[in-house]
Amino acid sequence: MSEPSDTASRPAEPSLEEQIAAYQREFQDLDPQVEKVVSALQRLNRRMNVAYGRQTATLGISNAEWEVLKALVVSGAPYRLGPGDLAKRLGLTPAAMTHRIDRMASEGLVNRERDENNRVRVIVELTTEGREKWLEAMRLASVFEEDLLQDLDSRERGLLGDVLTRLLRRVEDAQPDAEGRLTDLD
Repeated sequence: MSEPSDTASRPAEPSLEEQIAAYQREFQDLDPQVEKVVSALQRLNRRMNVAYGRQTATLGISNAEWEVLKALVVSGAPYRLGPGDLAKRLGLTPAAMTHRIDRMASEGLVNRERDENNRVRVIVELTTEGREKWLEAMRLASVFEEDLLQDLDSRERGLLGDVLTRLLRRVEDAQPDAEGRLTDLD
């Protein structure tokens, strides 16, 4: 007889309906529609991060490294930013950003150079290898994302994008200092 796997021995996460029912039992003022939206978004975000992490791991990079690659690509050619700018964009402390850049430089994903206009300032630049890793990750992500949204037609995708953007703006307006993380993850 085989032993149960780790996943079989762990209690299953309750369904959204079970979670909401438990919340309502303990907190009667809960709006179940609001809680369903918020809980679904939280679970979707968590599961998407796991999926992206599996994809980036196949490329030999972490989600944290992918975030840096994305920030450099989004900055536009020549894909260069200062460590402080990167830290701010990713919601990290300077120390955490330095640690991440050290790792990525040793892996050949980024280079560090002195700023020609200010020799004290360091610039982080995306390497050709780093850009290739970003492109590979984007190819994998786009397949995953298309599959995720396959049941939505173009109009529904547009509507969902608009609704989520409105929610994001509301959070950004209410919490302007909450761009990044409250604590470092690496």
